[in-house]
Amino acid sequence: MTTKRSYADSCGVAHGLDLIGERWALLVVRELMLGAKRFGDIKDGLPGISANVLSHRLDELTAAGLVTRRKLPKPAAVWVYDLTPWARDLEPVMQVLGRWAARDPRHRKDLHFGVPSLVLSLRTNFDPSLAEGLKLHIAVRPNDESYVATVSRRRLTIEPGEAEQVDATISGDPRMFAAVTYGGRPLADAMSSGDLEVSGDVDAAQRFLALYTLPPVVEDVPA
Repeated sequence: MTTKRSYADSCGVAHGLDLIGERWALLVVRELMLGAKRFGDIKDGLPGISANVLSHRLDELTAAGLVTRRKLPKPAAVWVYDLTPWARDLEPVMQVLGRWAARDPRHRKDLHFGVPSLVLSLRTNFDPSLAEGLKLHIAVRPNDESYVATVSRRRLTIEPGEAEQVDATISGDPRMFAAVTYGGRPLADAMSSGDLEVSGDVDAAQRFLALYTLPPVVEDVPA
C-alpha cells in the first residue's frame, strides 16, 4: 500500500505503521474486530472522528487489504465494513499495546469506553490463574449488545451471540463493567445503584467479573 505518507523504511515496524499508523486507523480496526458494522455504527463508536476522516481511513485500510465492504442480504440490504482475516491477526498486537499502555499511571479511566473496548479488554486481561476449576457460561450485554462468555479449563471465549442457558446475565454500560472488573467497585454496589443488572446466579456473575488483572503501573513516569 502507498499512503500519502510513508516512512520509506524496510523495517517491519515501519511498514506496519505505513499500514495502520495514520490517526484513527487502528481504532477503526478495533471497532470492526468483533464483526462487520455500518459506517454510522463505526462513527458512533469513535465520537471524536469526523465523517470525512473516517471515510478516508476506511478507503486507506481497504486499499491496504485490511478492510472489505459488502452489502448484506435482504431484508437488511445495507452496506457494511468488515476486517479481512489478515487484519484480524492484529488482535494480539492490540492486546500487547493495550497492556503496555495500561501501565501508564496517567491513563485516564473517565473517557469514552465502548463495547468493543470492553469485550477486547476482557479477552486481553483474562487471568487464567484465577480460573482454576471454574466453569462459567455468562451472557454479557453491554449497551444492549449480546455476547456469550464461556470460562472452562482456564480459558475464556467471548463472542457475539445469544445463549439459551447461562449461569447469569450481566447488563449495563461498558464503563460500569470496567468499574467493577478493573476499578474495584463492588458488584453489589453497582447493582443497588442500577448501574449493572444481573439476572441468574449473582455469585457466578461476581466470579466472572473477578477473573481479570491489569499489569503493574510504572512507578517512574513523570506526572
